[in-house]
Amino acid sequence: MGQKLKISGWVAIGVVAGALTTVSLQTVARNTLAPLPLEELQQLAAVFGMIKSDYVEPVDDKKLITDAISGMVSNLDPHSQYFDKKSYKEFKEGTSGKFVGVGIEITQEDGLVKVVSPIEDSPAYRAGLKPNDLITKIDDTAVKGLSLNDAVKRMRGEPATKVVLTIYRKDENRTFSVTIIREEIKQQSVRGKLIEPGYAWVRINQFQERTVEDFAKKVSEIYKEDPKIKGFVLDLRNDPGGLLNAAVAISSSFLADNAVVVSTNGQTVESKQVLKATPEDYRGLPGVDAIKALPAGLKKVPLVVLVNEGSASASEIVAGALQDHKRATLMGSQTFGKGSVQTFRSLGPDTGLKITTSRYYTPSGRSIQAKGIVPDVLVDDTEEGSPYAILRMREADYDKHLTSGQGEEAKDTSREKAREEALKRLEEESRKPASERKPPEFGSDKDFQLIQAVHQLKGEAVVVSKTQVERQEAKKEE
Repeated sequence: MGQKLKISGWVAIGVVAGALTTVSLQTVARNTLAPLPLEELQQLAAVFGMIKSDYVEPVDDKKLITDAISGMVSNLDPHSQYFDKKSYKEFKEGTSGKFVGVGIEITQEDGLVKVVSPIEDSPAYRAGLKPNDLITKIDDTAVKGLSLNDAVKRMRGEPATKVVLTIYRKDENRTFSVTIIREEIKQQSVRGKLIEPGYAWVRINQFQERTVEDFAKKVSEIYKEDPKIKGFVLDLRNDPGGLLNAAVAISSSFLADNAVVVSTNGQTVESKQVLKATPEDYRGLPGVDAIKALPAGLKKVPLVVLVNEGSASASEIVAGALQDHKRATLMGSQTFGKGSVQTFRSLGPDTGLKITTSRYYTPSGRSIQAKGIVPDVLVDDTEEGSPYAILRMREADYDKHLTSGQGEEAKDTSREKAREEALKRLEEESRKPASERKPPEFGSDKDFQLIQAVHQLKGEAVVVSKTQVERQEAKKEE
């Protein structure tokens, strides 16, 4: 059992570029090292020396070594990574769900930054920012032309420093500036509400340190509002993953005590384990004791889990466990297929290595690596279908992706053709006014898949996809 407690996995995918992954947060390097290949290391030293002496201009020693390590690790698979000082800081922010900034969830609209929602009790919330506000300037820099990542970087900074945001509020047709003092922000990874009397919806957008605490709080609020919940929708769509013990804890909320949630297997002793619905296997996070205080009805309430191609890793663990135990009906689209675990090993106070150490398996022994989980009921994104789902990245789309290890892979020959057709449709769609091409928000009254989930819970007719078919594991190109 001692080995189990070392696993605190960071399981996820990159939402746009790059990948967040399932990481065992082991900060102590292993004591035993494999024998070193001396001849190859001599070649590496020779190349290092030639670059130092013969390259057209001087190259910093540290940069050469860092680039060599990065190249060696990145060529293993898409999720192994070397962290320098900067990327290590970003990694820690991702797992903790904390960062220093103004506290808003944002997206882009017409080249500007649009406020989706201010985070409760954040500086932006207290400054009066509202959903749909458009940020036109950050300090003296115009937002038009900046990428979303660049805009985020400009709004983040050191605690107690100022940033001036210029806001255009459409419904009031006015522009104004607000000065905000940056502070540490705790991200909200859970949203939820009573859809209608008797039916609850809770969405987890990422599994972070606060997720279990936030989930327990939200569920308790919903049950307080309506103690007679007859149906529950757990929404994991576009959830890229996160901390493994958070996923085990959320699964435990719905499963019988001591039920198997996930198993992992690799070369090392630490990588071979079985995690169950027990505090011993998910403790170590804020609020885990709140799982015990959840309403007893949560263990038996009829449950639908919504997933799609953006559901990965930790969210696939939860979906797979609930499906295997026949605790929930899975609805939506086949998931991403990220079924490997990465272990983090510290290389110093501010550098480290994230390396793939094992595959994980659902309770029935399925590896979902490069394939994903197939919902019990395939449902399209909209009433018109899922025209752009083919454009979403999957694990199998990455170069050097790890195979499932469970048999031969079938190559998906139709995927590129379908992608070309979807790109043409997307190009046509982009010519429409922004108001006409905005996708329905998850949890809104226009959320087609959520509507079908409620129909399922009520025993009513569900509009099943006529086009989606089970996706086989894609063949890995050599």
